[in-house]
Amino acid sequence: MNKSMRVMSERPLNAETPRHYLKSWITANNVFFDRNQGQIPEKAIELSEWRLTIDGDVEAPLTIDFETLLRMPKAIAANTMECSGNSRSLLTQKASGNPWTIGGVGNAVWGGVWLKDLLEKAGVASNAHHVAFEGFDKPLGKAQIKFIRSIPLKKAMSSTLLAYEMNGDPLPLKHGFPLRALALGWTGANCVKWLRRITLLSEPFRGFYMDDVYRIHDKGQNQKTGSTVDAITIKSIITQPEIDEILPIGTVTILGAAYAGETDVDKVEISTDNGNTWQLATFIGPDEPFAWRQWQYVYSISRPGSYTVLSRATDRNGEKQPMQATWNKLGYGNNGIREHGITFRVQ
Repeated sequence: MNKSMRVMSERPLNAETPRHYLKSWITANNVFFDRNQGQIPEKAIELSEWRLTIDGDVEAPLTIDFETLLRMPKAIAANTMECSGNSRSLLTQKASGNPWTIGGVGNAVWGGVWLKDLLEKAGVASNAHHVAFEGFDKPLGKAQIKFIRSIPLKKAMSSTLLAYEMNGDPLPLKHGFPLRALALGWTGANCVKWLRRITLLSEPFRGFYMDDVYRIHDKGQNQKTGSTVDAITIKSIITQPEIDEILPIGTVTILGAAYAGETDVDKVEISTDNGNTWQLATFIGPDEPFAWRQWQYVYSISRPGSYTVLSRATDRNGEKQPMQATWNKLGYGNNGIREHGITFRVQ
């Protein structure tokens, strides 16, 4: 692991990407954020021994080896992945969980096969409506609860990749080697690593990581009644300058990224007067479905002092970032404008 990563826990490993590494459209593999519920395998499984099973509500259960995957039609997709609790520590009211700032997000180009191609081989039964993923990683803790998540069949068939490459290299061990599920535009909680089994179900999978953890709920609310964490919502982050950085008088280049999960980002606006007025930022770099847009704004400053910058993203459907995040007990989905503003000094 890169030594500059901010480690929040070592067992399981949870570490975020430093802000300055988020200035690139591609987030390098060695600084891509780490989010785990269980133990990372100590060594990579031998590809000759690895098998993927597809079972449950299918017409013909399958067992597939890695060579078979490599012979299938290849898919390549850019995708911005974000931890469900990213920016949790920026909330005004404390929420439970790892204290992420903005570094629980990254963008990579992933290579693999479309999940739908494998499901079509197995034959989806008429009563199948959900797809569950299970890895071969070992759970931590006395309860020994496996990390199993399911997604709706519609998402599985439309835009879910089984990835074996990350930024042109074989999938790193800590990111799921040899294969991980990648529900494009959805949070990392829906992207199970070290994949070994895919099971089709008539109902969503019932279990701790579906019913108790990744649910948006308030204090006193039964978490099982909360909405499931799935698609990433519209959000922008500022990646330059650093918070409290001291800069010379003149032009200051503000850099950032904006992303909206399954929806394209339409524009990013910048405010230097606490949200009273907004100016358009300029997009820079590639524009790909499911991937963030990098942007910049050149700010001319002629006087010394403290300056605060806010950014606001809008998606193609007209959905705007909220000025303030909506709080929930586990701090999921913080996309508030004010929470993500930065202040720096000029002298």
